[in-house]
Amino acid sequence: MALTDSNVLKLAPDAPNPAYRSAPHNIEAEQSLLGAILVNNDAFYRVSDFLEPKHFFEPLHLTIYETAGSLIRMGKVATPVTLKTFLPAETDIGGMTIGQYLARLASEATTIINAQDYGRTVYDLALRRDLIHIGEDMVNVAFDAPVDFAPRAQIEDAERKLYELAETGRYDGGFQRFSQALTVAVDMAANAYKRDGKLSGIATGLRDLDTKMGGLQHSDLIVLAGRPGMGKTALATNIAYNIARAHHAEVQPDGTMKSVNGGIVGFFSCEMSAEQLATRILAEQTGIASSNIRRGGITELDFDKIRNHSIELQSLPLYVDETGGLSISQLTARARRLKRQKGLDLIVVDYIQLLQGSGKRSDNRVQEVTEITTSLKALAKELAVPIIALSQLSRQVESRDDKRPQLSDLRESGSIEQDADVVMFVYREEYYLTNKEPRPGTPEYAKWQLDMDLAHGKAEVIIAKQRHGPTGMVELQFEGQFTRFSDLAQDGHLPERTY
Repeated sequence: MALTDSNVLKLAPDAPNPAYRSAPHNIEAEQSLLGAILVNNDAFYRVSDFLEPKHFFEPLHLTIYETAGSLIRMGKVATPVTLKTFLPAETDIGGMTIGQYLARLASEATTIINAQDYGRTVYDLALRRDLIHIGEDMVNVAFDAPVDFAPRAQIEDAERKLYELAETGRYDGGFQRFSQALTVAVDMAANAYKRDGKLSGIATGLRDLDTKMGGLQHSDLIVLAGRPGMGKTALATNIAYNIARAHHAEVQPDGTMKSVNGGIVGFFSCEMSAEQLATRILAEQTGIASSNIRRGGITELDFDKIRNHSIELQSLPLYVDETGGLSISQLTARARRLKRQKGLDLIVVDYIQLLQGSGKRSDNRVQEVTEITTSLKALAKELAVPIIALSQLSRQVESRDDKRPQLSDLRESGSIEQDADVVMFVYREEYYLTNKEPRPGTPEYAKWQLDMDLAHGKAEVIIAKQRHGPTGMVELQFEGQFTRFSDLAQDGHLPERTY
């Protein structure tokens, strides 16, 4: 239908003509800041740790700030006289030359005291412009998305850009007085004194391990490694369950909830499905072998026990992401989302070698793993939570007589060992002895039987690296049919059971 005067949309008489909205900016704040810098170069150092040239809206102001910064960093003085040499002389600013404009900036400058406030204003407006650009990109990509570009991928890409924007160039960082850090340290000690177990970190629920480590410390990257069959996933699952089960939160003065015991757990299970993970936890808690649960080889009493425990487990603050082939950027985005929506006190990643770098598939796997471990450590610091990242060990362990792992056995070990705050190995002598059973009736068999009796049901957690405490070994009880680690019975006392 052709448009005629009668069907053309007309604006109300008092409505303004439609026009493009100008991006958020404040030219006066930019001028005042630049003027303060030209009058007193110390003003530059009040803003230079967070304010970059790109944050200025006016291109000329960007050039002035960048040039002044270069002069000041070289130990020279940035004034209208010295600056105009490095700026295009033919520039016309409302009938003024560049020299006249610089002189006017300096003559109308505010005091250095206000420089930081003006700098924050300029930065915040730049942040809003960046938010607008991200929003425009989201709209444009959503309209013209390629066939193979999933909407979920766009959401994760947008989240990544938003968090990069939030974390880059923040002006709330920088130096702090030592007294502030000291106060935090004393508060941590006081909280540890009041907390169950007297631990500074989150209790794993394994007594001897907690004693050795002081619990899982906030912002730590804890690498848990072992050869296949050692039980590293079982140990990580046990710790995750113990922490989720012990969770208790209290309302803070600002109205937010804070975990005071245990914690909310995010478990990235890149290898096992959520159902397999749930089966393991059910087997551990009910004392019914996981193989029997899967095959249905259970009695009516067993089923009642499983049902009762499953009702209890439903309320656990344990969240599982079973997505395979996750990239480190996807994992980071999902962890941030969980922290924002539900809260988060511990992340478990099973395991490092199944993650991918954020870029295209790299032929250099060592470089890719370096990116992954560096990003995990950065995520632990950003969210202020411990991250337990499981890792494989190289096959060179199998070629040694003593098969206890060492730091050099970590696959792509350079970055893993360097970035980790704690490196722990799981080792079970019983696993290797079982595979070396001699012929019955021989002298070797008698010795093997003795060794098996000593090693049966025992596991070693070898703490090979720990920034905050001693290295060493902790012995645990391991029950393979229930995939359960527990405290080793000492002095004739049996460890507590939960069923």
